[in-house]
Amino acid sequence: MLPVTSTAPSTRGACRPVSTEAARTTQGPASPPGAALFSPAAVVASCAGFVLIGALQALYGPAIPAFREEFGLSPSGAGLGLSAHFVGGVAGVLLFDRLFGRVGNRRILGVSYLLMAVGAAGFALAPNWPAGLAAALLAGLGFGGIDYGLNQLFAVGFGHRSTAMLNILNAHFGVGAILGPALIGAAGAEHYPAVFLGFAAANLPLLLCLRGVRDRAPGPAGPAPAEAGGQVLGRSLGSVLAVFVALYVLHVGIEAGVGGWEPTHLETVGYGAGVAATATSVYWLMMTVGRFLVAPLALRYSDRAIVTVSCAGMTVCLLLASLPGLAPYAYAGVGLFIAPIFPTGLPWLHRAAPRARRAGAVVIAASMVGGVAAGPALGKAIEWSGIRAVPLLLCAVSALCLAATLWLIRATRSTATTP
Repeated sequence: MLPVTSTAPSTRGACRPVSTEAARTTQGPASPPGAALFSPAAVVASCAGFVLIGALQALYGPAIPAFREEFGLSPSGAGLGLSAHFVGGVAGVLLFDRLFGRVGNRRILGVSYLLMAVGAAGFALAPNWPAGLAAALLAGLGFGGIDYGLNQLFAVGFGHRSTAMLNILNAHFGVGAILGPALIGAAGAEHYPAVFLGFAAANLPLLLCLRGVRDRAPGPAGPAPAEAGGQVLGRSLGSVLAVFVALYVLHVGIEAGVGGWEPTHLETVGYGAGVAATATSVYWLMMTVGRFLVAPLALRYSDRAIVTVSCAGMTVCLLLASLPGLAPYAYAGVGLFIAPIFPTGLPWLHRAAPRARRAGAVVIAASMVGGVAAGPALGKAIEWSGIRAVPLLLCAVSALCLAATLWLIRATRSTATTP
């Protein structure tokens, strides 16, 4: 899923687009406009890094039976492993956002990879559950730094190709999320320490590719063109950022909600457990495929157009998922349409609010919080309405995403021509 913004589910390079002045002050002269932030090898290594963070997030769930047996945990106690990972992720996003522009990009990314490696190794070798939770928190801290840092850099580092490159980057997160459970399944849950240790070791070669990441921010390239999404000025900024945050919280909530409740809903309306599990795997696969597919489209269509179509398609598919005969196929459609929202919204946010230095970090951290909060919130709604209402509840949330997108289009368009 994930999840998953410009702090870098998130994504950017040499430095935040809005912290250029700070970077110039602390890191020396900025790079000239148009200077490449990544060498080809660094681009490949960055995609490999997103495979690793996708795998790390997905490793905890399949290993829960082994955690419970080894440490004598209840289901809720075992679930704290992933919660600790997400708490570390949010902290990593906010911490490394503070450091960007003050510390070189290579150092930020290098420390993040090392934290992930040390945390994963510590989790594998933890003598007790509190130590395991501390290690998961540490690994999550590195996870957040990589997610934020690479999303931030990719969002500003490729010019008009940034949206396409962000979708490709985040598609590799999905590749990792698919591979992680497969590795646990192949090795056996009881051998999860070996898988986590292998994951920790896989982080280390990526440190060698960081020399291909430019350490300084790009020079100013002038204001974003109106057709690229417009800029938000003055008193409109706060409300626009709030709506961007709402869009990210809600759509990540849908992403987690479908992933968590699709199997239960399909079984409730008459499908077998095997079909329900397979359909859920297809949903996650379609999220990955969708990001690869949208990359070439991002070179032809604007960010806001892609997000609008994605929200509209997601809403229609969730409505169709309420029909038992169409539900498995409709959920696959949800995965396809929701896929581009996270990576495509980040460049739009940067163009709309280039002066909001911490906008990307706030949005990415909010998306992680949305993923955590989706489970309890949707669970309460289901207690009131029943399992069969799951797609309709999510459809209502998706309609709010569409409304937020349309509002943002109008807000950014109207301010784009402001003198």
